[in-house]
Amino acid sequence: MNKPLRRIAIFCGLLILTLLIRDNWLQYVQADALRTDEHNRRVAIERYASPRGDIIVGGDPITGHATTSGDFKYKRTYKNGAMWAPVTGFVSQAYGANQLESIEDGILTGNDDRLFFRNTLDMLTGKNKEGGNVVTTLNAAAQKAAYNGLKRQGGKGAVVALEPSTGKILALASYPSYDPSSIAGDGASDAEAWKKLQKKNNPDDPMLNRALRETYPPGSTFKVVTAAAALEEGLYDDADEKTDSPLPWTMPDTTTVLKNEGDLPCKDASLREALRVSCNTVFGKIGSDLGKDKMLETAEKFGFNEEQFTPVRSSASVFPDDMDRPQTALSSIGQFETAATPLQMAMVASAVANDGKLMKPYMVDALQSPGLDPISKTDPEELSRPLSAENAQILQSMMETVVADGTGRNAQIPGVTVGGKTGTAQHGVDNSENPYAWFISYAKTGDDSSPVAVAVVIEDENANRDDISGGGLAAPIAKDVMEAVVDSNK
Repeated sequence: MNKPLRRIAIFCGLLILTLLIRDNWLQYVQADALRTDEHNRRVAIERYASPRGDIIVGGDPITGHATTSGDFKYKRTYKNGAMWAPVTGFVSQAYGANQLESIEDGILTGNDDRLFFRNTLDMLTGKNKEGGNVVTTLNAAAQKAAYNGLKRQGGKGAVVALEPSTGKILALASYPSYDPSSIAGDGASDAEAWKKLQKKNNPDDPMLNRALRETYPPGSTFKVVTAAAALEEGLYDDADEKTDSPLPWTMPDTTTVLKNEGDLPCKDASLREALRVSCNTVFGKIGSDLGKDKMLETAEKFGFNEEQFTPVRSSASVFPDDMDRPQTALSSIGQFETAATPLQMAMVASAVANDGKLMKPYMVDALQSPGLDPISKTDPEELSRPLSAENAQILQSMMETVVADGTGRNAQIPGVTVGGKTGTAQHGVDNSENPYAWFISYAKTGDDSSPVAVAVVIEDENANRDDISGGGLAAPIAKDVMEAVVDSNK
């Protein structure tokens, strides 16, 4: 072979080798990435070629499916979609998925590896592929009470209810909300609905899951954490012991007097009385006396400064770790940079109700195959013990006084023992905007067990400022949710 032909042959050989390497790279190394790429339309067509499994509440599906024309055979539907959106999230032919619809997508589409044997058997027998189910911990009556309460209030807000003994999420409501069915397809109406739901086009941000993703200053509800720290650190041993609380009280290293909300009997008040009437001076001084390190330790035992996964991610609540003494005082009454999700404050109430044991919150009870066979089951898991059983019971008695004869009277339920704490948290520069109204609580039944703990937050720009209080706006909603759980357990 002459030299020019040899060069051409070598060049062609190199081209063929390059092609073979590229082919093998695509088929073997990148095969899975290409197969699952969101821009691969065949993947999307396959995803909607069979009915999606359901998300279940109390034995009943809150999701469904409908047949459509075009490439996509099935589309997701939702029952009472706006009420359940903070739980389900959405799945859309055009916009993907989030929350449970995304996290448990493998089970719901039937593509999870744990369904391999089932899918293989169905293929051999000629049965159409189906998705599995996600069984939640939610209580339908509690969710309805929470959502309707927020809707009736008319502002923005959220509710979280937990079962203290297990950490099961019983209600997870956010308002305003949206119907995931409106964006489930890929047509013009879905695009228009999606556009209207975006925050830049809708300042109310209805797609924001306020129960898990929004943090608020918790205001006086945080005094429960401060009281727990005072008991656990031995600063005070009894609910009725007088505290060392001058009135007025000037914050250390400043000339600033910490004010109470009105002419309250806070001078040397007991912990019980200070919680009953919500004394800023008492709890601010407790935080300052304990110091930032001890307050931070207690807050983190309750779950602050860590994200929670339910399995939907919840934003980390914040108790700052770099504060001077006056800032520590303000943080200890739920102001300065202290910020909490509604889930976090429900966890605080839950730990107190559960005799000091904080359980990991979760909303997926079990996963099922299309034939309803169990795939997995969630077991309750202890997160921490923020306070001893003895101190938790002292704190319970204090919170029960708040509801029986204090700022939380609107949460009273006949025949049920209720403990709670109200909160009205500052909002805006120099408290220029309407404050947030909070209420955290738990209910105890006749056998002294606690089936439910609740946190409610309300933000209402249109309310009369003087009418905004945790006891006035948030406590009635918490009461309705607690009653729904208690009644459903009878």
